Amino acid sequence: MSSIQVELLPPQAARVLKADAPLPMKLLAARGVVPGLAPGEALAVLVALSEEGPGEVRTQALATLGALPRPLLEGAVAGDLQPGVLAALVNAVGNDLEILPRLLRMASITEEMLCRLAELATEAAGEIIATNESLLLRFHGAIEKLYMNKRVRMSTADRLIELAVRNKLDLDFPAFRLAAQAIANELIPEPTEEPTFDDELFLVTDVMAESLTLDPTVEDVVDVDDEGAEEIKEKFKPLAQQIADMTISQKIRTATLGNATARMLLVRDTNRLVAEAAVKSPRLTESEAAQIAASRAVSDDVLRVVATNRDLTRSYQVKLNLIMNPRTPFTFSSRLLPHLRDNDIRNLARSKNVPGAIVRAAKQQMSRKG
Repeated sequence: MSSIQVELLPPQAARVLKADAPLPMKLLAARGVVPGLAPGEALAVLVALSEEGPGEVRTQALATLGALPRPLLEGAVAGDLQPGVLAALVNAVGNDLEILPRLLRMASITEEMLCRLAELATEAAGEIIATNESLLLRFHGAIEKLYMNKRVRMSTADRLIELAVRNKLDLDFPAFRLAAQAIANELIPEPTEEPTFDDELFLVTDVMAESLTLDPTVEDVVDVDDEGAEEIKEKFKPLAQQIADMTISQKIRTATLGNATARMLLVRDTNRLVAEAAVKSPRLTESEAAQIAASRAVSDDVLRVVATNRDLTRSYQVKLNLIMNPRTPFTFSSRLLPHLRDNDIRNLARSKNVPGAIVRAAKQQMSRKG
């Protein structure tokens, strides 16, 4: 079904869109040319053909949308557009720095469209969207999309969180409350035309982390001795030093958006907000969770987050590692114990490397099973 309300268009448009309209007429319209129509109306016909046009007409319409003639585009955005047309422009020209401000002023813009613009935004486009504070407060889901877009400047992400806090918004994404707490204790820099040092440090750290790929199924960022003490491996120390120079809010965003290498370093950060951001990252994998669950260097708070995450504890290895980790609060490890296999429960009942409470609980579990 087309997103275009054909009944709102002039009769010329309806004639082009009729099923029995001549093919040459449809192909001409698919190139953005409909005699007698204003640019916005011609663009509406183009969008309708890109959605429901016959074979070659639809192909041509999609190609035209991918490279819109400038006169047609600028003429169209001079006035208000139907929601279906605006949605098509969001995807086609959302990062055009001359057109974007006009899209943001459209009366038909929706939260879904603004979120899409935020997802697709380049650094420069992100700045334009971020300056439209009234629109972001109206459709505040886009604040999350900008924050989660790594191309958006770090300083801009900080200002967006500050905007939300100042206006008492309670945004529903894992990093928000952590970043809000961090920003409350940090000075937010005034906006500048050039990227700040904070922006550069965030980007450089991300590039360095991406160059140090880590497969959590076979490797960790630390070496562990017989006592469970951890030391960062040599190849990861430069990245660890780079991260050490970051602000708390930078670390939280890196923990949320970064790769496994950055997360596995940041989950061991001494700042609770940073460590929690790493373990709450939407990019956290089951393999990373298993390593975190086994680490004796992460905080109790981190282990608590893992233990209470139903998605993570679906993994048998995560459950087993949590129970075997003496730092896991007994309240949580005892709840997981009944889900272990019998042979693992027997091993725990004989183990000298787990807390006595776990040994006793394992023995009781064996007794109940006869």
